[in-house]
Amino acid sequence: MADTSLRPRFERDTASASPVFAWLFRRPTALAWIIALFAAGVFWWFGKPLAGWAFKYPTAWKWGIGKEITGAMEWLMNEATFGLFTFRQLTRAISAVIEFPYDIVLSILSTGFLSGQGSQAVQIVPPLSWIAVVAIVIAVGLHVKDWKLSALLGGCFLYLVVFGQWDSAMVTLSSIAIAVPLGVVVALLIGILGYRSLWFERAITPVLDLMQTVPVFAYLVPVLVMFGFNPVSAMVATMIYAMPPMVRITMLALRQVPGDITDLGTMVGCTRLQMTWKVLVPSAMPTLMVGVNQVIMLSLNMVIIASMIGAGGLGFDVLASLRRLDIGGGIEAGVAIVVLAIALDRLSQAMARKAPASHTETQPDNIVRKYPYTVFCCAVVAVTGVAGVFWAGIQDYPEAWTVTTGPMWGELVKYININFYDQLESFKTALLLNVLIPFKRFLLSLPWIAVVLLLGLAGYSLGRWRLALLCMVLSFAIVTVGLWAKAMVTIYLCGISVVAACLIGMPIGILAAQNERLWRVVQTFIDTLQTLPSFVYLLPVVMLFRVGDFSAMIAVIAYALAPAIRYTAHGIRQVDPQLVEAGIVSGCTPFQLLTKVKLKLAFPEIMLGLNQTIMLSLSMLVITALVGTRDLGQETLIALTRARTGDGIVAGLCVAFIAIIADRLIRAGADRMRARLGLQ
Repeated sequence: MADTSLRPRFERDTASASPVFAWLFRRPTALAWIIALFAAGVFWWFGKPLAGWAFKYPTAWKWGIGKEITGAMEWLMNEATFGLFTFRQLTRAISAVIEFPYDIVLSILSTGFLSGQGSQAVQIVPPLSWIAVVAIVIAVGLHVKDWKLSALLGGCFLYLVVFGQWDSAMVTLSSIAIAVPLGVVVALLIGILGYRSLWFERAITPVLDLMQTVPVFAYLVPVLVMFGFNPVSAMVATMIYAMPPMVRITMLALRQVPGDITDLGTMVGCTRLQMTWKVLVPSAMPTLMVGVNQVIMLSLNMVIIASMIGAGGLGFDVLASLRRLDIGGGIEAGVAIVVLAIALDRLSQAMARKAPASHTETQPDNIVRKYPYTVFCCAVVAVTGVAGVFWAGIQDYPEAWTVTTGPMWGELVKYININFYDQLESFKTALLLNVLIPFKRFLLSLPWIAVVLLLGLAGYSLGRWRLALLCMVLSFAIVTVGLWAKAMVTIYLCGISVVAACLIGMPIGILAAQNERLWRVVQTFIDTLQTLPSFVYLLPVVMLFRVGDFSAMIAVIAYALAPAIRYTAHGIRQVDPQLVEAGIVSGCTPFQLLTKVKLKLAFPEIMLGLNQTIMLSLSMLVITALVGTRDLGQETLIALTRARTGDGIVAGLCVAFIAIIADRLIRAGADRMRARLGLQ
């Protein structure tokens, strides 16, 4: 018999008193959580008369950093000088450099080459005809891959023509054609520096985190102040939004280049510059093209927001439709953005997979055989350009031939409002009174000091002192700038939306993971959800439910649903088949196999899906400020409309802090779960 006399007396007494106390004693973290939650509950119930400052942060203690940032920006634009030129002149020069190629591309695709300015401008050379552009994209599809891609690209661009979205789509394509290459080049150079220098990588990592989590509205104001109200400002904002994934993928891709290849480059005497551009970058090109694809998709996701500071095109059409509640026009313009995104996405993916040309093949002497697609495109441009002079329908698609679905969407919403108004209103009222408002009041009543300490305890439980300190510092920063109440409203809307998205998305993901045919259907559905511009979700929601928190919640759920489905299905599908077979051999029922084996092993992946759902919810909440929410998103929107640079940046940073806290806690929890399951 084991000698228990050496055990501490407290442990012996606790274990003999109750197995619950014994369990708690062996788990100090659980005991700490119980004590902390009990203390927080007592303080929440009785502490307000004694320590009112812990519930409402005193105004005298607030840090007015927003005014300081605004003042610094005004000094930068009005007084800062480099001797020969001022900061304003520098930004305007950069704007002119970017605007020059944009004007050329815009002239080729949309406006034609003009003589004169403003209303006095006269078109001296017309733009490419719609037939020429469609023929060029068909030829590009054949050159890059095969007739299937060619047919898809041609069908997408014909859709833009037939549905009357051509002119706006060409304006959008012009800005994408400049913003994407610039963003890719700058991100590639930053990624190479991060690969070459460990300290530089550590320095830019938090900057990349902020670029991906700070709402776009927050830096629209400084971009607008520096570059003016024009398409260049929109392209700069687009580049800031789209570059971070490319930077991360560049560093990852260069590190994944096999050592044999770099050793060979060293053996043949490559310099550092040659090693980078002749060995590493070409070897990493397939992975780098994935980053290019991400830049394209994120740039298209920005076209509507960019239209607020000078960009025209499809984004402006969607925004204008939202302002006048034209659901038909908004959906048509939004679908046009999706169609353009699908075309560019498939083309960039095909380019990433395209094998390099063989240098051993003999090149034909005939220029037509050597460059058949180029010759074909030039011939089509020349023929349609001449023919367009005699028949306008070749140059511009006849307006009488266009098709529209706008009235159909308007009538559908009208029918739903007339026949189902009472049911929709009852559902909305029930959720508001029984779920949304009580949860909102509860969060607003919490003492900020208790929340900060509990977040620190959560960080310590999952990642020890470093994560605990990060959570406490970021959450306390939100308190000190006086935006705690707005942050709680943001968390309330985000929390409700994320829970609803997971309750809807995870069961769909579980079902789809176990049925290949259903998975293909679901995958198409979520791909469509992720390519639809965020503003498009607001149109039908506002038409059905009016403005307010409920409308915002529905739009956020629809926008954030895709990762909850995708990561759940992906996690279950990635479970080792041998482990599933072992469960079957041991006699598990299908339900036990799902709950005891598949879901447990897929749980870390599902947690990452939860993380992405939270990130998308926060990004969409900033957009929903347009429909009447009173959270941090509203603060960034107000700052944008009033040109208050500092207030917008501070509110945007608060959103980023919430996102970073959630991201770090969930990732730490997923890592611990992987280690516990032996999946590291």
